[in-house]
Amino acid sequence: MHISLNSRSAFALVTLFTFIPHLLRAQTPQPDILIFTDGETLLGHLERATASSVTFKSNMAGEITVDWSKIKELRSSERFAVIKKGAKLSWRQSTAGIAQGTLTASGSQIQIRAAANTPPVNIPTNQVQNVVGAEEFQKAVGERPNFFADWKGSATAGVSLVEATQNERTFTGTVNLTRTMPTEDWLNPSNRTSVLFSDSYGTLSQPGTPSVKTSILHASAERDQYFSPNLFGFAQADFLHNYAQGLDLQQTYGGGVGWTVIKNTNEQLDVRAAVTYIRQQFQLASANQNLVGSLFSQTFDRKFVHGIDLHELLAISPAWNNTNAYSANGEVGLTFPVYKRLGFTIDAQDSYLNNPPLGFKKNSFTFTTGATYTVP
Repeated sequence: MHISLNSRSAFALVTLFTFIPHLLRAQTPQPDILIFTDGETLLGHLERATASSVTFKSNMAGEITVDWSKIKELRSSERFAVIKKGAKLSWRQSTAGIAQGTLTASGSQIQIRAAANTPPVNIPTNQVQNVVGAEEFQKAVGERPNFFADWKGSATAGVSLVEATQNERTFTGTVNLTRTMPTEDWLNPSNRTSVLFSDSYGTLSQPGTPSVKTSILHASAERDQYFSPNLFGFAQADFLHNYAQGLDLQQTYGGGVGWTVIKNTNEQLDVRAAVTYIRQQFQLASANQNLVGSLFSQTFDRKFVHGIDLHELLAISPAWNNTNAYSANGEVGLTFPVYKRLGFTIDAQDSYLNNPPLGFKKNSFTFTTGATYTVP
C-alpha cells in the first residue's frame, strides 16, 4: 500500500510536532526559587508568608518554614496577594488596596508586579501581615462556602462493661462541632456556629434488687455574629436531661453579647453575658417552673506541644424571678493525639442545680475517658 501526503499536509504535521514540546513546557509552571544567604538554593513552591517567616514547599526537602533574615532572594512566577499589617478584610469587600501579582523578595523587602509592563510595588517585609496565593485570596474574599463545609471538632466515645454478681454497663459519647467563617485568619470573622451533643448512660443491676440507672443528656446550639474582630452577639438554645438530679428536661433559650479576650494561634478565651428564659421540668411535676434570668460564661481553648488540646468552660445562670433557682456548670478536658486523627480524651464535668426535688443531690459530677476522632 502506498500512502502519499501533499506538501501542505506534511508541513502541518511537521509544524505540529515541532511546537508540541513548547506547548507542554508553557503549560508547566516554572518552580519558585528560594536562595539562602549562604548561597544554598531550593526549588519548589511558595506556600505563604508573614512578617517573620516564609513557608516554602521544596521538591526535595518538603515543607519548611524559614525566617526572612536567612533569605537572600525569593522569586515566584505565580500570583500572590500581600496583606499589610492592620488590614482586616471581610467578605465582599473591595480589594483595590491589596497588592497582587508576581513576587520577588529579599529578606527585607517584597516586590509585587501586577503585570510585566507595570512598575513593582515595594513593601517592607516587617510591614507584611500575610502573603497568600492570589487565587486563594479572591476565593476567600468573594465566595461564601456551603453551609455543610468547614466544620471542625471532635467525636468521643467510651464503653464500660462488667459481668459479675453485679452487672454494669456504661456508655459515654460526645460530638462537638464548630464552624467559624471565614476560615482564613487574615479576614475579619463573620460568624460562628457551634453544636454540642453529649450523653452518659449507665445501668447497674443485681439479682433481687432494683436496677439503678444513670442518664445525663445534653444538647446545645449557638450562633455568633461578629460586629468586630472581638465583639459578637449570639443566640443559643440548650437542653439538659439529668436523671441523677430528678431533672426530666431543662430548656434554656437566650441571647446576648460576647467578647473574645484572647485569640492567637494556640489559644482563645471568650466571655459571654446573656438574658435567658428557662423551663424546668422535673420528675416531680409540682417542682416545675419557668424562670427568667441571666447567663455569664467563659470558654478557653489551648493547644499545647505535641498536639495536646485543652478545653475549659465555666457558666453561672442566676434566675431573677426565683433567686433560689440558680444553677452552674463547669467542664475541663484534655485530648491527647494517638495516631493521625485518633486521640484519647480525659474529661470532667460538674453540674450544680440549687433547687432539685427532695431526695436528689445538688451536684452531679461526671468523669469520662474515651477514644476521640478529630474532624479536620
